[in-house]
Amino acid sequence: MRKTTQSKQVQSAPVAFERPAPRRVALVGFGNVGSAVAKILCERTDGLPRLTHICNRNFERKKQPWVPGDVIWTDDFQTILHSDADIIVELIGGLTPAEDLVRGALKAGKAVVTANKQLIARHGPDLLQLASASGSQLEFGASVAGGVPVLPALRTGLCGDRLHGIAGILNGTCNYILSRIESDRIPFSEALEEAQARGYAEADASEDLDGGDARAKLSILALAGLQVRANPADIRARSIRAIDAVDFDYAAELGCTVRQISRADLKDQTLFAEVGPSLVPTSSPFGRVQRNLNLVMTSGEYGGDVAFLGAGAGGDPTAVAVVSDLMFVAENLASGPRPQRRLQLGSPRVSCDFETPWYLRLVVKDQPGIIASLASILSAHHLNIDAILQKPGFEKTALPFVITLEPSRDGQLQPALQEMSALPFAVRPCLCLPILR
Repeated sequence: MRKTTQSKQVQSAPVAFERPAPRRVALVGFGNVGSAVAKILCERTDGLPRLTHICNRNFERKKQPWVPGDVIWTDDFQTILHSDADIIVELIGGLTPAEDLVRGALKAGKAVVTANKQLIARHGPDLLQLASASGSQLEFGASVAGGVPVLPALRTGLCGDRLHGIAGILNGTCNYILSRIESDRIPFSEALEEAQARGYAEADASEDLDGGDARAKLSILALAGLQVRANPADIRARSIRAIDAVDFDYAAELGCTVRQISRADLKDQTLFAEVGPSLVPTSSPFGRVQRNLNLVMTSGEYGGDVAFLGAGAGGDPTAVAVVSDLMFVAENLASGPRPQRRLQLGSPRVSCDFETPWYLRLVVKDQPGIIASLASILSAHHLNIDAILQKPGFEKTALPFVITLEPSRDGQLQPALQEMSALPFAVRPCLCLPILR
């Protein structure tokens, strides 16, 4: 007789998964962006890194009731460097003492998150190499375009492509000023005063108006997207100060408007790069960007063109980018030590010798023979005139008119501009803008 057995179902005890303790964060700089970062870290309770230290000058005046009582406040960098914080967030800006702080943190094996565009533009490659050698991390997603996640996208979403070009509206102050002149045809000085009154421009807005801010950001984009070193000082920056309402009138006749455009194209061993006001079609993505928004477009060998649009500045958008970097770093720290790898960065020659059509706006004392004199100079430099535009209603002693040129290199054009500006009927130097199609 066969004996049957009844199997017993054994229930195993549930496995307890321990959530790792949140990474500890030391925040250096408690200004507009720093306080916004602290607020996010203090308000969210869903596993974000934990704020443990805040470093700022005169911190007693900065203390806020919403910061937990166990957070340590200090004005001493050494306290931060020797603390138990895993990640240091640098938000003081500038080169000194930010560079020493970041280098010290990386050498100590701490991860660093920064929004410091000047630091990354000038020392980013060296700091990335230091982070790799120390087995640490350096993230700077908030250093370009604030709340627009361009740099994280270059690091992850577009890393499978081979990018060869980047162009963008990278400075919200300039874009606000130019779009205000465009919309109401107000003078440049009035648009600047309005931008300052609204907090979009500093009292001394030179870094924005003359292109210094945008070319630092372009240098970072070239580092992250094109994998090349480009010192900001090697990138030509042209000011927007000479742009007037009349330029938008003439640009409109050409189906264009004026924007400050930063662009970099990598061709063989040359990086063509510059920052400055340019004519762009009103129907293009750049022509439709208004007020203080930022737009970045990348061009890839396989993926084609990709665009990123959003608020490029402000405490909250930039703070979101910083906290996103913090979360990325915390996840990497949880996965264990990072293997050391040597950065493979190119060091191309940097040039501004783009070939493009050109917009020349001249202001002259009206007299016979002006066009003939200008045409003679342009012809001598092998520059072909495409069109001549002259709107009525201006004083003969300061008459603005426009010459557009067929595509030619910047190097061909500059000697001709010098000769044209020295002509006796020239009231002011010729305004020269590339026409981007």
